[in-house]
Amino acid sequence: MLRRTAYSLLVLALAGAATACGRSAPDPDTAAKAHGPITVWLSNNAQEVAWGDSMVAAWNKSHPDQHVTAQQIPAGKTSEEAISASIIAGTSACLVFNTSPASVPTFQKQNGLVPLSDFPDGDSYIEQRGGSLTDQYKSQDGKFYQLPWKSDPVMILYNKKLFKKAGLDPEHPQLATYSQFLKTSRTLVHSGAAKAAIWPAPSSEFFQSWNDFYPAFAAQSGGKQLIEDGKPQFDSAAGREAAAFWRTMYAEKLAPQEAYPGDAVNDGKAAMATVGPWAISAYKDSVDVGVAPVPTADGRAADDTYSFSDEKSAAMFSSCKNRGTAWDLLKFATSAQQDGKFLDATGQMPMREDLTSRYPAFFAKNPIYKPFAKQAEHVVEVPNVPGSVDIWQAFRDEWTKSVIFGDESTDTGLRKASDKITKLLDEYGDPS
Repeated sequence: MLRRTAYSLLVLALAGAATACGRSAPDPDTAAKAHGPITVWLSNNAQEVAWGDSMVAAWNKSHPDQHVTAQQIPAGKTSEEAISASIIAGTSACLVFNTSPASVPTFQKQNGLVPLSDFPDGDSYIEQRGGSLTDQYKSQDGKFYQLPWKSDPVMILYNKKLFKKAGLDPEHPQLATYSQFLKTSRTLVHSGAAKAAIWPAPSSEFFQSWNDFYPAFAAQSGGKQLIEDGKPQFDSAAGREAAAFWRTMYAEKLAPQEAYPGDAVNDGKAAMATVGPWAISAYKDSVDVGVAPVPTADGRAADDTYSFSDEKSAAMFSSCKNRGTAWDLLKFATSAQQDGKFLDATGQMPMREDLTSRYPAFFAKNPIYKPFAKQAEHVVEVPNVPGSVDIWQAFRDEWTKSVIFGDESTDTGLRKASDKITKLLDEYGDPS
C-alpha cells in the first residue's frame, strides 16, 4: 500500500480530532434557511480584491441585515493549505472565491464543503450559468461541491520585441506544430535574443505540471483529462508525444532546468510563457505580447485545440451558519452583471459560454483577450478524484526525473507515473 503524503494524513487526523472536540458543523437544514452576516475570502490578487470589495459593497447596500465582510485568504504556504487548516479549526469563511478544483476532494474528505446541489435551485443555477463547461466539476457522488467561477485558459504568450530581435515575424509566429515551436525556440536562443525560449518552473510542486505537461497533453489528446473512468490516460501516444516535445526543449537548453528568481518574461530572459489571461495586465506596461495556442504535433486549428483551464471555483464551507445568505450572495456574485464587472476588472474569463457575444464591448475594447475567450470554450480540468493532490505529486515526481532532467526515458517516466497513480486510485477508493 502506497504511503499518502504526510500532509494528507495530517489533514485527516486533525479533521477527526476536530470533530471529536465538538467543532461540528451547524445543522444543515437549519443553516440552509438561515440569513444573516457572513464572511467571504478572496485571493490576494489586487484586481480580484478590488472587484470583491465592490461586489460586497453593492450587496451590503441592498441587504443591510445580511452584512458581508470580505477578507483575503489567511496567509499560508499555499491558499489550499490555509483553507484546509481553517476547516480543521472550524474557522473557514462561508464562501471562498479561490477554491482549486484539485483540492475539492480533500476538502470533501474533511467534511468541509456544503454540497451546492442540495439547494433547491443548486444544480439548475450552476448548469444554466456554465452550460457544458460545468460537466467536469461534479464530484463522484454526482453533486456540485463547487461553483465553477472563472478560468484562466493556458495559452502561449510571447514577447513580440524579442521575436523581432531574433529575426522572426512577431505578427505571424511559427508556433503551431512541435517542429515549428522547436525551430522558433532555437532561433530565439541561438540568436541571443533571449536566454530561454520558454521558462516554466522546473520545481517539483504538484501543481507545476499544469504549466507544461497538462496544457500540452490536453491539446495533443483532443481534450482528455489526466484520469478518466478511474484510469490514467497519459501513458498513451498523445502523452508520449507531449513528453518527448518537452524533453527536447530541456535537452537543448531551450527551457532551463533551474528556477528563475522572478518573472522571466517580464525581465526579458524568456521569450514565451504558458499562462492565462491574467498575465495580460501584468505585462501591459513592460512587454508587447502576442498570443498563440498551445502547440500540437500536427498543428491543429485554434478552434480545435484544447488546453488546461487553470480554473478557480467558489465554494461554500460547512462552518457557515447563514447558508441562505451565502447561497444568495454566491448567485449575486456570479450573475451576468457581476461576471461582466469581474471580466472588466481582471481580464479573467467567467465560466460562461459565448463570452465574446455576451460581453462584446469588453472584447471590442480589448481584442487581445479574444483568443482566451475562445480558448475558454475548449478547456480541460483536473480530474475530480479522491487523492488528487497526491496523484499530481506522483506525476510531477516522474516528470521531473524523466522530462526535465533526463534521468530516465520519457516513456519510462510516464509508465511509472501511471503505475503509481493506478495504485493511488485503488488506495483512495478503498474505504478500509
